[in-house]
Amino acid sequence: MPQKPSQDLNLIQARAVRVLALGQALGGFGFGATLSVGAIMATELSGTAAWSGAAATLSTLGAAFLSIPLARLASRRGRRPALALGAFLAILGAAGMMLAAALRSFPVELVALFLLGSATAVGLQARFAAADIPTSRPKGKDLSIVVWATTLGAVVGPNLIAPGEAMGLAIGLPHLAGPFLLTIFAQTTSTLVFWFGLRPDPLLLAQELAGVAPGLPQRKSSEAIGIIRRNPLAAFTVLTIALSHMVMVSVMSMTPAHLSQEGHSLAEVGFTISLHVAGMYAFAPVFGVLSDRIGAKPTILLGQVVLLFSLAISGFGQSNFTLVVIGLFLLGLGWSAATVAASAMLSEVLEVDQKPVVQGFSDSLMSLSGAFGGAVSGTILTLYSFGGLNAAALLPVILIVLATAYSRRWRA
Repeated sequence: MPQKPSQDLNLIQARAVRVLALGQALGGFGFGATLSVGAIMATELSGTAAWSGAAATLSTLGAAFLSIPLARLASRRGRRPALALGAFLAILGAAGMMLAAALRSFPVELVALFLLGSATAVGLQARFAAADIPTSRPKGKDLSIVVWATTLGAVVGPNLIAPGEAMGLAIGLPHLAGPFLLTIFAQTTSTLVFWFGLRPDPLLLAQELAGVAPGLPQRKSSEAIGIIRRNPLAAFTVLTIALSHMVMVSVMSMTPAHLSQEGHSLAEVGFTISLHVAGMYAFAPVFGVLSDRIGAKPTILLGQVVLLFSLAISGFGQSNFTLVVIGLFLLGLGWSAATVAASAMLSEVLEVDQKPVVQGFSDSLMSLSGAFGGAVSGTILTLYSFGGLNAAALLPVILIVLATAYSRRWRA
């Protein structure tokens, strides 16, 4: 089969990265505020604050369970329909949230939140799509640009809650339904960008260049574990992504509760989380370039060192607001370094026909690990304080450091 000139592939890759970043940014504008509004709505509809965490939990579970079927669709039909369908499911989720507000139905909201998790699954798959095409361009940088695009939605999205609510009330929508109009608009534009912009489809093009028939051979979800078991480096990267995410979510999710207990205002809590989110996404291109230049493993190790400093600063300085802010910023920074480098490495060590199913499994495990971390962190915080929570989060960091050191003897 004739090969496309490397110059042509580089141009196609550059365009694909721009499209993926744009779609990611647009989708983020609508999704940035949904968890906050969803938590408030869950409290109102359920009648108790005990269900306020349902927004994050159901959305995370939705991302975990939808990642694998979307990855299988990508394997059969390409990234374009998989990303577009994922964004469309998020549109259905936003419409479901509006219906839940109108019917005052908590069960409807739970289903809607599950579907909204598809937006997270799309974002996770989009970063891998940026590394599909085999070119001379460094994968870490391209992947990190798509991750960085999330910054726009994460920063701007929460500020659209009030305008969205006002717009909804102006046209007669129920309380809290308005912000989801913006979600529908944002996810619709994201769907259109993916559907019409990803031509040629990066995964189908990669399959063509590798001599693999489109969508063949079909990989079942159960095969992902077998592939990982035979490929220690793939196992290492999947483990790194999952455990780094668990560390980040477990500490981040309990920070608002800890700061509130310490007597800090909602504005101070919001400021802390905003800096944390900036650490997660804003510096992703730095780690992408670093991963390309010094290697994925050193960058992963750097991320764990940053996480170590983060946990030490937040843990020992739990009663000092400034130290907690610094610790949370470093928490996002360490997560970014580990996730970007490990994701780029996972794309490198897999065959073309293996990528979608293993990447989908990795995304699912990442979401489930975050859900587990968030679930147990509340109990640890209650029993052992915020300092104890940070100390407990050291265990996954230590495991990754040991795995990184041991991985020198592994080959893909």
